[in-house]
Amino acid sequence: MTVWDDLVGQDRVAEQLRTAAGAARAVLAGEGVGGMTHAWLFTGPPGVGTATAARAFAAALQCVSPDLALGAEPGCGHCDGCHTALTGTHADVDVVATELLSIGVKETRDLVRRAAMTPAGGRWQVIVLEDAGRLTEGAGNVLLKAIEEPADRTVWLLCAPSLEDALPTIRSRCRHVALRTPPAGAVADLLMRRDGIDPAMAAFAAAASGGDIKSARRLALDEQARGRRADVLRIPMVVGDIGLAMAAAQRLVDAAAEDAKQVAADLDGRETEDLRAALGAVGGGRMPSGTAGVMKELENKQKKRATRTQRDCLDRALVDLTAFYRDVLALQLRAAVPLANDVLRADLDTVARTSTPEATLRRIEAILACRRAIDANVAPLLAVEAMVLTLRTG
Repeated sequence: MTVWDDLVGQDRVAEQLRTAAGAARAVLAGEGVGGMTHAWLFTGPPGVGTATAARAFAAALQCVSPDLALGAEPGCGHCDGCHTALTGTHADVDVVATELLSIGVKETRDLVRRAAMTPAGGRWQVIVLEDAGRLTEGAGNVLLKAIEEPADRTVWLLCAPSLEDALPTIRSRCRHVALRTPPAGAVADLLMRRDGIDPAMAAFAAAASGGDIKSARRLALDEQARGRRADVLRIPMVVGDIGLAMAAAQRLVDAAAEDAKQVAADLDGRETEDLRAALGAVGGGRMPSGTAGVMKELENKQKKRATRTQRDCLDRALVDLTAFYRDVLALQLRAAVPLANDVLRADLDTVARTSTPEATLRRIEAILACRRAIDANVAPLLAVEAMVLTLRTG
C-alpha cells in the first residue's frame, strides 16, 4: 500500500505528485536544479481529500525506502519516513489544522519560525497548512514573506476549498494542484476497503455525500447523522405550511447547536482539566495567582471552536438541502445524471412536478445565500428562517 492509495478518484493528481517527489529526490542527490517547487496550493471541494493529498506528498518527500536506489518511486508507504509522516510523528513534517474560525498572526509567525529550521533528517522541512483559506489578512502577509524568501529545504503545502479562498499574493506564488470530486463508486469502494462497511450502506453514503469522503464515512457509521440528514430533507415537503416551515428552521439550528455542544462536552472539560493540572491546581484545588488570564484565553478559544463547529454542522445540512433541489432540477430538466437522493424519489417527483426549473434555481440560490449570510456572522436562526421563506415561495 503506497501513500497515494487514499487519494480517491485523483489519479491525475497522484501522478503529478509522484513526478514532483521524484524531482525533489533528484534535487537532494544533486542531480537536478530547480526541479522542486517550494510552495504548493491544494484546492478542491470540502471532503474530497486536499489534506490527504498534501499529507501523502509530504510522506513521499520524506520517503527513505531502500527500493529508491533500484529505481522505485518515492512514497512506498512502508518505510520509516512515510510511516511517521502519515501518522504525524515525523520530526520534519508539521500538520496544522485550526478548530477556530480563523488563523491569526501569532500562530502564523510560529509556523514561519518553525519552517526556517534546518531539517533534522537532512531532507525537507514540510509544513502542511490544512486551513489556508482561514488565514486573516495579517496572517497571510506574514506567510507571504516566508513563501517569497523560502529556506532551501522548506516546502509549504497549503490547502483551501478554491483558489479564491487563498489570498491573491499567496496563490500567485504557489504551484496549484486541483482535486476533483471523486465518483460515488470510488468513495464506496474506499468505505468498504478501509472501514469494512456493508456494500449497500457504502453505496448509499457515497451517493448521499456527493463525493465528500468525510461526510460519507460519517453517514455510514453514525445512525444519528443519518437521522439528522433525513430531518433536513423533509423541509422541502413542509415549506407549504408556514408554521411547519418555521419549526423546521428552528430544529435545523437546534440540531447544529446540539452537535457543537456534544463536541464541546468531549473536548472542553479535558482541556480545562489538563490546563489546571499544568498550572498546579491538581485535584480540584485553587488556581495559583496570576493564572486567570491563561484560563480566560482557553475559554475564549473554546467559545470560538463551538461557533465554528455549529457553523460547520449547519453548513453540512445546507449542502444536503442543496443536493435535494439539485436532484429536483435534474428531474425537471430530464438530465441523465445520478441522483444523490434516489431513495427519496417519490418526494423528488412531487416537488419537481409541482414547481418549475426557475423556482428550483431560486431555491438553490436561497440556500447559497443562507450559507453566505452565516459565514458573514448573521444569526443562524435568522438566516435559516429567511431561507425557508424563500423555499416556500420559490
